[in-house]
Amino acid sequence: MNATKAEYTAAVVIIGNEILSGRTQDANLNYIAKKLADWGIRLREARVIPDIEETIVKTINEARAAFDYVFTTGGIGPTHDDITAEALAKAFGVGLVCHQETFRKMEAVYKPGEFNAARQKMCYLPEGATPIENAVSIAPGFQIANVFVLAGVPSIMRAMVDNLRNRLVGGAPIQSRTVSVYLAEGVIAEGLTALQNKYPTIDMGSYPFYRAGRFGTSLVLRGTETASLDRAAQELTAMVRGLGAEPVTEPA
Repeated sequence: MNATKAEYTAAVVIIGNEILSGRTQDANLNYIAKKLADWGIRLREARVIPDIEETIVKTINEARAAFDYVFTTGGIGPTHDDITAEALAKAFGVGLVCHQETFRKMEAVYKPGEFNAARQKMCYLPEGATPIENAVSIAPGFQIANVFVLAGVPSIMRAMVDNLRNRLVGGAPIQSRTVSVYLAEGVIAEGLTALQNKYPTIDMGSYPFYRAGRFGTSLVLRGTETASLDRAAQELTAMVRGLGAEPVTEPA
């Protein structure tokens, strides 16, 4: 990819019937989003899809064409419903092959007879894919083109993501400033819109909260230029004070 590109974008595809059913709560998106922001990559979209091959193939092909990077979580374990590797191979029109180095590493950690067919399944990657190792378990994720396939188990997923920094090209780190105030969104909306128009390169959002029996709004500014962010935050603070309120500290 072109290292001089102004903005790098990403999508996350969360794969798993257990997420859609509500049985399991996703714990991975937040970690990925924060890492990407640190690396100067804007997360533009996140989707949650079922363990259905046709859906995975369609979603991956759409996302990899639309964004610089795609990250998937889930579906690379040893059971019958772990079909992400097979689906990714189909999406790229390649075969699924045993990665011999991974096979040797995994075989070495099991006692004789324990490295069964189910565990061996995790050694099969789409042809041309590069393993993504992790410090928690031997079974890898993998990268194929601009798609990074990660485990669904949060501790393993985090270890895999932490190994990706040198594989990704990003821009300036995405910074944020937050001004929280005990005012309703409707009171702030006009002033916030005017500020957004003045600073079009800064993403501005308002997020209502209810705290200690009072309604308020957190106003979040996100961008890559420190000076512009600081100026916009100062103007935002002055604006809410002009409305008769003082900014409040966000809870830890």
